[in-house]
Amino acid sequence: MGHWWERNILEPGKLPLLLALAAFVLTFLVTRIVTRLIRAGKGPFGNVSAGGLHIHHVVPGVVLTVIGGFGAVASDRHGFGGAIAAVIFGIGAGLVLDEFALILHLDDVYWSAEGRKSVEVVVLTAALVGLLLAGFSPFGVNDLTQDELQDRGGVIATIAVNFLFSLVALSKGKARVAIFGAIVPLLALAGALRLARPTSPWARRFYVHRPRARARALLRAYRHDRRWAGPRRAVQDWIGGRPDPLPARLPGRD
Repeated sequence: MGHWWERNILEPGKLPLLLALAAFVLTFLVTRIVTRLIRAGKGPFGNVSAGGLHIHHVVPGVVLTVIGGFGAVASDRHGFGGAIAAVIFGIGAGLVLDEFALILHLDDVYWSAEGRKSVEVVVLTAALVGLLLAGFSPFGVNDLTQDELQDRGGVIATIAVNFLFSLVALSKGKARVAIFGAIVPLLALAGALRLARPTSPWARRFYVHRPRARARALLRAYRHDRRWAGPRRAVQDWIGGRPDPLPARLPGRD
């Protein structure tokens, strides 16, 4: 275990990535704590405004991400400058992705149900970076031996096949499986072989004249969502805070 940790985590070339990940996760957690305190009206914190304009933290996040990104490109990843740039980039990325839903919807949906997308994207990003730190390489290249890596044709074929599996899984409405499948071998293959989600492009294209497959896809999606939707929302609410309740609507009103 110690040898694996030294080889994959403490390797000098991976230190900036480790620092960026730590800064990213810590920034997200601190930001969520501060925003929840502001929402509850507790503590010394408050919203930042300039001339009556509310400044979302995605704005300084973009600035820090740009500074950290260009700093990382300009510096040596083994030096002190690269470590500082990685930390700045991680902080900026944490601030930006904490308001990912706001950017996606172009609306202040931070405390709405749509705001859960920010938590999901942050968790997904942290998990992917963690896999890269653990020694995984995109599209299954980490499974190739040194002799196989020297064969460019074999490497290209491996990347192409794994990318194809990820693309099929994505078209079947399995975005998480497709993303993680690009890093973890055989995961994209499993997603590509399983039934598509009933609302996915694959189902709309290939299940139109296959009522049995369409019915199986609907049943599997219903069972999956009934089992996992509630726990997933509970975890997202625990991490990011419970969304505001939807306003009551009068009967007959849109």
